[in-house]
Amino acid sequence: MPKFMELGSTLHLEPGSWQEAIFDICIGVVTGAGHFLYYLQHWFVAKPVYALTGIRLFDDKPQLLKEGEGELKVVGVGFGRTGTYSLALALDELGFPTLHTQHLYENEDIFEMWVDSVFQPSLDKGHAELGFPDWDVIAQHGYQATMDFPTALYYEQILQKYPNCKFILTTRQDSETWFRSWDNLAKSITTPANVAGSFISGVQRYSIYLRWLYGVVNKDDGFLTSKEPRDNQNHDVAIKSYESHNARVRQLIPSDQLLEFSVKDGWAPLCIFLQVTDKCPTTPFPKTNSARSVQVQSASSTLVPAFRRATGMTVVEWVHLQTNLIQNRLRKSMRLDPKLAVDEELDLQVLKHC
Repeated sequence: MPKFMELGSTLHLEPGSWQEAIFDICIGVVTGAGHFLYYLQHWFVAKPVYALTGIRLFDDKPQLLKEGEGELKVVGVGFGRTGTYSLALALDELGFPTLHTQHLYENEDIFEMWVDSVFQPSLDKGHAELGFPDWDVIAQHGYQATMDFPTALYYEQILQKYPNCKFILTTRQDSETWFRSWDNLAKSITTPANVAGSFISGVQRYSIYLRWLYGVVNKDDGFLTSKEPRDNQNHDVAIKSYESHNARVRQLIPSDQLLEFSVKDGWAPLCIFLQVTDKCPTTPFPKTNSARSVQVQSASSTLVPAFRRATGMTVVEWVHLQTNLIQNRLRKSMRLDPKLAVDEELDLQVLKHC
């Protein structure tokens, strides 16, 4: 997880202060731009190079554990927008490598598993189903904990597969507070995900995921069948989903395996629950990913208006041009197609005039 976002656990910022607002904006800009650059580098530079040469420009291929070696030890079962990212940072600090949905795109094998086994089949059927994810895929990547959707919805399957797993139910002070934050998230990220997904397959997966997730939370398959992605959350139905989910978790999970937690509770109850009191941090508990920072992240991750002013092209045009240049140069250097020199010269002329 980005070190910049971990600063929230070391700074003493007064809630509602201008310092907190500035910090939220900085986090949003850095994180959103980071998402954009990650996709730019990996999907339009690294992938073409690897496809043509077999050379990996980024050493990000995970070292997988052997089948049966890994297991999930801690699973967050709270709905999104209940402090799941702050808790993920805390679990990482306590020695539990944690997968949060905000970084699902960085784990291609895991994301593909979710899309292939759950999201795409639901989209094809026009009906949101939970399906049966392959939990071994997550565990074999070395993750011992997960936070946020979609895993939070699968506590029954996870309890059956990992009977000794511990579960953390994150909550907000009331259902209305949760819905306001949830609704704000949906309105902030849906359109950017849909726009970017039109030319970046990795983001398209995320757009499919949002359709599925909104269908589940709102009990409305219209999110999967509509021509364009929707972000309008149903207030009453979404709150009922939130409350019934929490009630079912409390009913099903054994009390000695469940911690109901708010990030305001701090380190003590978490350390006691996870039996790590000997190394319980004395620093402030992580606080990050506020509603304000999410809005800034979504805006900065697209970067479309500023990008066009800077280059004279849309992101799509620039990416296509750069991809063609890279592929042509590689093919020419490998003597696969010498005639491509003419095409490359034309592309270079276009680039010079941007």
